[in-house]
Amino acid sequence: MTIGNGPEPESLDPQKATSVSAGNVLRDLYEGLTGLSPSGELIPAAAESWTWSADGRELRLQLREGLCWSNGDPLLAEHYVAGLQHLLDPATNSGYASLFAAIEHGAEITAGRRPASDLGVMADDARSLRIRLDRPLASLPGLLAHPAASPLHPADRLAKPGNVRIGNGAYRLVEWAPQSRIVLARNPLYWNAVATTIERVQFIPTEDLNSELKRYRAGEFDITSTVPAAQAKWIREQLGSELHVATYLGSYFYGYNLTQPPFKAQPKLRLALSMVVDRELIVDKVLHGLATPAWSLVPPGISNYSAQRPAWAALPRAQQLAEARRLYAEAGYSMEHPVEVEIRYNTSDDNKRLAVVIAAMWKQALGVRVKLVNEEWKVFLQHRRSRVVTQAFRNTWIGDVDDASGFVELFGTQHPRNDSGYAEPAYDQVLQAAAEQTDPQQRRAALEAAERRLLEDAPILPIYFYASKHLVKPQVEGWQDNLLDWHYTKDLHLRAH
Repeated sequence: MTIGNGPEPESLDPQKATSVSAGNVLRDLYEGLTGLSPSGELIPAAAESWTWSADGRELRLQLREGLCWSNGDPLLAEHYVAGLQHLLDPATNSGYASLFAAIEHGAEITAGRRPASDLGVMADDARSLRIRLDRPLASLPGLLAHPAASPLHPADRLAKPGNVRIGNGAYRLVEWAPQSRIVLARNPLYWNAVATTIERVQFIPTEDLNSELKRYRAGEFDITSTVPAAQAKWIREQLGSELHVATYLGSYFYGYNLTQPPFKAQPKLRLALSMVVDRELIVDKVLHGLATPAWSLVPPGISNYSAQRPAWAALPRAQQLAEARRLYAEAGYSMEHPVEVEIRYNTSDDNKRLAVVIAAMWKQALGVRVKLVNEEWKVFLQHRRSRVVTQAFRNTWIGDVDDASGFVELFGTQHPRNDSGYAEPAYDQVLQAAAEQTDPQQRRAALEAAERRLLEDAPILPIYFYASKHLVKPQVEGWQDNLLDWHYTKDLHLRAH
């Protein structure tokens, strides 16, 4: 099987990688304690069962008998302990550590105030594991399916960053030729290898979506990473039965760098730029209906959460533009003296088309002078995280579990993916209140209040909510669309054609 996989993965270290393209590969190379079914429902994986303590503060898991690493070494409960310790160790600098900060002493460990060995995860014996929590975390079993919660082989403790040596998933790494291909082979030592029918899978980096479509049509790919929005009409007409479009927990937005001019201490400027963006036009004309307009960060469809929307979003278009011009003037700018802004994005035709359209909207409504900066993925990530040269930049967040907290926590002051540098004590306090809340409705209210505060301060410009979009060849069997858009090769089959 050959799969188009988007940008080149930045790493195949499960505790360090954060991109969607890396996650697609890591779910084949490693297996968590839990997993997802093809339809996206939580199922046992390396752990055959789990139970909660009466107070909801301890999760006990029982591993399957006879688990092995891909090199034949026994896979023990202590290796999952090591993986979680490595994840929360500040030296790892994982973008996903915050997801697991509720584990006992987790926040203190990531802050460098305790050693990783103090983490509240214990192996009682070779197959029994306990995870203690500082606060309730009902989503923990689902989080344990995430690649970041993968086990760590003792030999890999000393591995160079990014290296992949030994996994425990249904596949093992055969070759990684950067910017060319990642090749995996079926792991015969996987506990359910008998049900894995695809012998070999290769993931091909595909930043050029038009090229990916051409290669799919030529029979080189069985599955695409996405589809080019500009080709949506033709694809629906010619390949309609092979096109899969589904609800997806993902947000596409522009971040503003709040640590540098022109956006530092300029909430009115940030809000003015957000208000003049015509999201319906973008979704209709630029994305050809393959998305949903967004005025907020948290996508629709998340359980126990109501979509938030700024009051100005309900205004007629003319009033939005008038209010944007007023705020722009109060920020010190005008048509005669416009702000100059760089929009930075990673290589992609769709990213470029969107940036061109937003730049035109800014210029027409406010006179903004825009420079577009296109960068290769790894360079773009580095610049975004360092907050030195960025001004406005393309950003996204894909949900890791069906819970709103993963989105609103992104902008906590200490969150490693807070690339805007948003630092607001009042926002942090509301996040903390939500984290400590045991009542589901009060927790929901706190998270919703946090997002409303975020929309008022405008460290981001929400643009659209993703739909997952793939072309899948008819000979691929077992594919099911799901909310997280997670697909394991072990669940797929190739019919002869």
